[in-house]
Amino acid sequence: MASSLSPAPSPSATAHIQAVRGFNRFYTQRIGVLNPYLGSDLSLTEVRVLYELAHRDQPTASELGRDLALDAGYLSRILRRFENQGWLARVPSVADARQSLLALTEAGHQVFAPLQQQSSDEAAALLMALAPGEQQKLVSAMSTVQRLLAPATEPAPTRTIVLRNPQPGDMGWVVQQHGEIYAREYGWNSEFEALVAEIAARYIRNFQPEWEKGWIAELDGERVGSVFVVRKSKTVAQLRLLILSPQARGLGLGARLTDECIQFARRKGYKKMVLWTNSHLDAARGIYAKRGFKLMHSKSFSGYGKELVGETWELRL
Repeated sequence: MASSLSPAPSPSATAHIQAVRGFNRFYTQRIGVLNPYLGSDLSLTEVRVLYELAHRDQPTASELGRDLALDAGYLSRILRRFENQGWLARVPSVADARQSLLALTEAGHQVFAPLQQQSSDEAAALLMALAPGEQQKLVSAMSTVQRLLAPATEPAPTRTIVLRNPQPGDMGWVVQQHGEIYAREYGWNSEFEALVAEIAARYIRNFQPEWEKGWIAELDGERVGSVFVVRKSKTVAQLRLLILSPQARGLGLGARLTDECIQFARRKGYKKMVLWTNSHLDAARGIYAKRGFKLMHSKSFSGYGKELVGETWELRL
């Protein structure tokens, strides 16, 4: 009679199993999974549910349970707690009367926002201990793990893109991104970062909400881009501080951010939009040209440790 016991793994398989278990122990300790999550009284699962609610457009409970592989009863208790706290609103589904559409309330977003920021800060702290090349190796290795362990039949994950209003802390990120990206990709020195910091400070101090607006782009919950409309005169709006992190390129986000600026300026009755850029920023210049911006002036100058050609573009609205 055949034995019901599984055959003993080979020595190499045993070593692989031990390696996976060792990595799990190391990783869960390193990212603090066993600690109170992000210093809150919420569990890791509860924060994950909050994340999904914050970044989805009115999902149903069954969709959340399926995608997060959560027991229906357990998820129901989490959602009931959120609702009792005033963090969650339910709207009857028009398509299926048996289902409710779920959405975070303003109070729910206020609870989630600092948790998301802290999570981002902790991830950034982990990466900051590594050199740029090591960071890329780590990110590539994580992508490989995710690709190899994902079920073969699982569709490619949907990228969640959100454009939101700037919040405290965002302008510091905008300055940092400009400093890091332009130094890494174009060799510009800290003079440029200082300029961006001055622009950001003026925007905050002199902000005119009726005439100016900024957008922060998030990809899967992480900040990846920005752009701002600044009032230059009663009839002229200025597009400023358009930036995209490398991981967000190729998704059409630069064009989308630019379109938001143009639409806002038109709604506010501006007659013209202007911007300043550099001759070697081909991707940005392509976005502007496709939307009808015209190159009006160009001037050579020495700045940011380089010899550059500054350009003024404008669009008649």
